[in-house]
Amino acid sequence: MSSKFGEEDERHFEDDSEKTRSFSSSLLQEPLRTLPNRTPIILAAEASPTEAVRLMHAKHRGLVLITKDGTAATQLIGIFTDRDVMNRIVDRGRNPATIALSEVMTPDPDCLRPDSTIAWVLNKMAVGGFRHVPIVDEDGRPVFVVSVRDVVELLVEFFPNEVLNLPPRPDYDGPRSTTREGA
Repeated sequence: MSSKFGEEDERHFEDDSEKTRSFSSSLLQEPLRTLPNRTPIILAAEASPTEAVRLMHAKHRGLVLITKDGTAATQLIGIFTDRDVMNRIVDRGRNPATIALSEVMTPDPDCLRPDSTIAWVLNKMAVGGFRHVPIVDEDGRPVFVVSVRDVVELLVEFFPNEVLNLPPRPDYDGPRSTTREGA
């Protein structure tokens, strides 16, 4: 099995037969720093949501982290997500070019440390309804972000090829229109 996590990570799955593997909960005890991660987008609280959205779009991310000076050298003070765009700007008729991120960000977001486990990030996501959890160092400075997608990609690495390469469903031929002809 080729895995970007290496052969030692196969210990998280027990062989029941030649082709079937069962999930071992030991994977959930791995630290978050073992997940692949990307450098987060970090902006200052005074930056505009327009700037944040442009960066999020350009870098294919769903959020930016907010620090006082816009660098990873200072403590995390907020998070701004694509949900905030909809709920705090669009839904309220605000102009994103004329306000600061500090007005529409989520202040003091729930965070974890790099040595926290995958189980903890899943707990935060499930209980809090979060799609992203900022990971900070011991001084509260942003290190990286874990997204639901990161965890799913980790788990998919270990699924059997039979799950990843399923044939098209013979009983499903795509979405159907709900409008009637002639109506």
